[in-house]
Amino acid sequence: MPPGALLRPDTQGAVQRNSLREQIAGAMREDMMAGRLPAGTRFTVKEIAELYGVSATPVREALVDLTAQDLLWMEPNRGFTVPLLSFADYLEVVEARTLVMDAIFRRVGNALAAGTPWPEPAPERLESLRRRAQSAAQAARNGQLDLLVGCDRRFWSELSALAGNRRMTDYLDWLRVQYWIFAAPYLRARTDIAQYCWSRHEELADHMLAGDFRAVHRMLLRYNDESLAQMAELCGQSPDTSGAAGLRLALHRSAAEAAEAAETTGAAEAVGAAEAVVEAALPQPRHPA
Repeated sequence: MPPGALLRPDTQGAVQRNSLREQIAGAMREDMMAGRLPAGTRFTVKEIAELYGVSATPVREALVDLTAQDLLWMEPNRGFTVPLLSFADYLEVVEARTLVMDAIFRRVGNALAAGTPWPEPAPERLESLRRRAQSAAQAARNGQLDLLVGCDRRFWSELSALAGNRRMTDYLDWLRVQYWIFAAPYLRARTDIAQYCWSRHEELADHMLAGDFRAVHRMLLRYNDESLAQMAELCGQSPDTSGAAGLRLALHRSAAEAAEAAETTGAAEAVGAAEAVVEAALPQPRHPA
């Protein structure tokens, strides 16, 4: 099927003449995230150039950029293909997201334990986060997939940016793109997608704005667990996947439960409960003789 039949009709002619490379890459990335350009679609530089009505050079550059980001596969003499992500790929996305989030909140927890106040973001950034949360939650509750993809990505990007590490923010955004590329095709095939879309963005934003980092951390761990269960149901897979990734995800679920239980009972170990569970269960590094 030609790409013109898969991309949104309103994308044609919508690309402006400035920054063509970035705009073409962005338009294609959004279509892959929303499932409008599904896995397995193959196209050439010429086909994309004709679709957008631009020259081949910026299109080739955009496709090479997306390939470097592992969002396209390049086949010599055959063009480019949207990759088909497996459930194992998705599991790695959830695992990576969980580990990065844990690292961020361990950093916050260590700073607070040392008596170092965490820098409060500027009011306009917090207000923007609240607006992003409202838009994403509304789109999720209404089952508006096309709107949700963009709103959800911008919400998580702004939330992760509050950690103050641009590289971590960029990596988490890349994982978000991977997540939607995998999930959207399954969701587009359904009429009940609202029940499979997480919609607690506003609650998470409220905890963040209140400075309740423990509540934010617990919600993020739970979110990853819920996301895994939802996608496993859609894909006909078991969320209790074996192997290293499944082990670490299970450990993080146990860590979240330990942290919640410790805080509920008022135990002194509440701050480090999650980390202790994970570190005790993971294999210890080998040291050279």
